[in-house]
Amino acid sequence: MEEKKCYVCGKTPLTKYEIGLTKKIIDKKAGHFFCLPCLAEYLEVTEEELLVKIEEFKEEGCTLFK
Repeated sequence: MEEKKCYVCGKTPLTKYEIGLTKKIIDKKAGHFFCLPCLAEYLEVTEEELLVKIEEFKEEGCTLFK
């Protein structure tokens, strides 16, 4: 399996949460993924806000975050 890297900065490897967050927030069929800092900058939010969203999605039982 090909290792996914950040579309913006090239960070590799991305965590399953970074990949899941990109799919959940940007596009379920995303071909490009963001690391947490780059996604936060792209969405104009803080990394802490994204971490809170990850926890919310996990609590909701979202399969992207298992």
